Amino acid sequence: MSTPVDDPAGQVASGFQSLLPDIGLGGLLGVAAGYAVRVVGRVALLVIGLAFILVQLLAHFGIVTVDWLQLQTLTEPWFRQGREGLGEWFSRVFLANLPFAGSFAVGFLLGLRMR
Repeated sequence: MSTPVDDPAGQVASGFQSLLPDIGLGGLLGVAAGYAVRVVGRVALLVIGLAFILVQLLAHFGIVTVDWLQLQTLTEPWFRQGREGLGEWFSRVFLANLPFAGSFAVGFLLGLRMR
């Protein structure tokens, strides 16, 4: 009969026991955050889409004139800067507390896929 000290499975299980609260909380918060981002993202896309339709209608009827090339020139640096900084920010946030971050990321992806 093996003693608890000699049992490798017992050592692994006791090591994971201390991580379970972090993993559970991280997963739960990840699901909540993912679902919130999904809902807010849909509302934001709806508002942006409706604003675009409104601007296009106003341009069609000659009420406003939109210089799309100038708009692209103004917004392009913002998108480029955001794209380059986003990966760095995600890695800094998610790798800060690895057990929590891993379960948070999985929960976040599950929250994005919730219906």
